[in-house]
Amino acid sequence: MDTADLAGLVRACPWLMAALAAVRASRLPEAWIGAGVLRDLVWDERYGAGFDPARVRDVDVAFFDAADLSRDRDQSATALLTGLLPAVPWEATNQAAVHTWYADHFGGAAVPPLTSVADAVATWPETATSVAVRLTDRVEVCAPLGVADLLGGVWRPNPRRITVERSRERLARQRPATRWPGVRVADAV
Repeated sequence: MDTADLAGLVRACPWLMAALAAVRASRLPEAWIGAGVLRDLVWDERYGAGFDPARVRDVDVAFFDAADLSRDRDQSATALLTGLLPAVPWEATNQAAVHTWYADHFGGAAVPPLTSVADAVATWPETATSVAVRLTDRVEVCAPLGVADLLGGVWRPNPRRITVERSRERLARQRPATRWPGVRVADAV
């Protein structure tokens, strides 16, 4: 199982390909789609009843703009994407600015500034959601922790940033083994 398998699943989903084309057209710096929408695509196809865009809660777009760390930058990026493809529930986040609000939003200690989108993706809550894709002349995959858990149906907390308490909350809210029979919860906290 490798990134080519994931890229193939993405290419086979016209809805996600349209979203990727909109992100590319937005010209947001270093913009990628990642996290839950990719997990949902892969696990719905492999362990569920098939991917249905109507069930997508949000489409996380990670971009990196060190020149503008304001919260307004996230809102303007989300609005730009909404203008390009209004039916998609966009949620754009400038990864260069995460350190300015993370502790206030999630509690805990301040976090250091991220250096890139890949650095940010490596901090996302589960190993299976620490993956992003973007469209250039092909579907590119950013998976600093690999794609084995995503493609293999393994829910595993990413200890880099998430607390045990937050991991338990996410597990209870997401109910992966119920939503996707065959998905295994590993390293349960």
